[in-house]
Amino acid sequence: NVSLKYAKERIKFRVPLAQHKAIQLMLAEMGTMVEAARLLTLNAAHVKDQGGDLSGPSAMAKLFAGRTASKVASMGVQIHGGYGYSKDYPIERYFRDARATEIYEGTNEVQRMVIARKLLSMR
Repeated sequence: NVSLKYAKERIKFRVPLAQHKAIQLMLAEMGTMVEAARLLTLNAAHVKDQGGDLSGPSAMAKLFAGRTASKVASMGVQIHGGYGYSKDYPIERYFRDARATEIYEGTNEVQRMVIARKLLSMR
């Protein structure tokens, strides 16, 4: 959201950043990834509500959401340019915090092992 707002407001080469195709492509990728992470999370919640085995769906949601947070935050910093590293903009903190999502509560490697184990047991 902060990168979308920034891209609409920041003028570069006499037009808003959001009018540049490269920025539009990044915003589209960011939006798609966030929506996919949201749907994986909702699927895990649905499995839980139905009393199903949550280990696979929750590991998939966590792995993808953590990777998405890091990638989207990185793209946000890129959209902000030099300001992306400034504490004057929240994207700097989001970038740092996003990396933690891939480390805390089980590393990505652990999540992948859980997913693989679940997939292999299904056959």
